[in-house]
Amino acid sequence: MILSLVGLPGSGKSSVARLLARHYGWPTQDTDALIEQRLGMPIKRYFTEQGEASFRDVEAEVLAESLKDAGPRVLATGGGIVLRPENRQLLHKGSLCFYLRSTPEELARRLRNDTQRPLLQGVDALRKLRELQAQRDPLYRESAHYVVEAGRPTVWALVHWICMQLELAGHMGLNASPPKLVG
Repeated sequence: MILSLVGLPGSGKSSVARLLARHYGWPTQDTDALIEQRLGMPIKRYFTEQGEASFRDVEAEVLAESLKDAGPRVLATGGGIVLRPENRQLLHKGSLCFYLRSTPEELARRLRNDTQRPLLQGVDALRKLRELQAQRDPLYRESAHYVVEAGRPTVWALVHWICMQLELAGHMGLNASPPKLVG
């Protein structure tokens, strides 16, 4: 089983993925980290030098490869991975996908000092996040099997909620108990 996480930048995908993977004893993958390994440079630089279309091509290749690998794992994705219809289909069919949904206001607060996200550089971040939310929310929902309201809970609370949903839906055995909620 592959658990994948989608959502806007700053919604907690990477943090939640690491804790979910640790809880289940599975490996974790992050498409952004895999892309940077493949490119040999930070995404921000590649985005600036080669443009968004070229970046989205690499992102689609990395996603397809990540979902082909055998074995259970947790996959954190980049915020724009859902922009291509084929990626949305791959996520929905090739994994159990969770949409970590946060408000643009909460995300702007979390990301106020972030300098690594290309789409949020040199712009009014709150306005940009509102635009991204309006554009991407239906795409995240199309990709996802579950929507997780991720605005205020701690990362551990999100992990607990996801584990409980997996258990209730019969996706995990009885030995896969939810994690203890620790700081």
